Amino acid sequence: MNDNVNYLGPVSEASVEDRSNFIWKCYAHVVGAILVFAGIEGYLLQSGVANSIAVMSQNSPMLFLGAFVLVGWGGTHLAHKLESIQMQYAVFAVFIFIYAVVFSPLLLMATLYAPGMIDTAAGITVLASAGLIATVMITRKDFSFLRGLLVWIGMLAIVGIFGSMIFGFHLGTWFSVAMIGFAGAAILYDTSNIMHHYPQDRYVAASMSLFASIAMMFFYILRLLMSRD
Repeated sequence: MNDNVNYLGPVSEASVEDRSNFIWKCYAHVVGAILVFAGIEGYLLQSGVANSIAVMSQNSPMLFLGAFVLVGWGGTHLAHKLESIQMQYAVFAVFIFIYAVVFSPLLLMATLYAPGMIDTAAGITVLASAGLIATVMITRKDFSFLRGLLVWIGMLAIVGIFGSMIFGFHLGTWFSVAMIGFAGAAILYDTSNIMHHYPQDRYVAASMSLFASIAMMFFYILRLLMSRD
């Protein structure tokens, strides 16, 4: 496949077969990313590395939240800019590793103090994500109009996180609820782009965006469940 995006139009202009292959490539990469993420996370927890990361995060918990949002935004933006498939894979791999590091303190806490909570959060995330993806695929609606809303909400989330670090206020339950809603809208937007707008050679970048949105939903669902336990 040619790595130069200039020679490939959006997937909506491709043949039915090419469009179907592109969509399944994206979902296969998302599933693969989730499995790799789970493998790295398992190693971090079992090796004790997660304990060291958790100690660091206790000093700056909001910094980890900020890193979570910024890495997701920055990583997917960079992947969209790269024309080389190999570089997109490299960014995706680094992205998954950083996500695993950022997730590890929360997952460690859940493992120690709320056994079974991770499985519950994962189950809710899978059902919610599958429902949102199915909604787009069945209706074939173009949700690209959500872009402006997502950008503004994302900016407000970053401001809120760093504001809490500076001024010392607590981001409570409603922040997690709002971010779950934000992640749901992002899944709609990403799935819509996969079906309508991505160039045919950007399946790695498309997968990275959808993975980031699903991971965000899981993170805040788990955070919400932990706060209520």
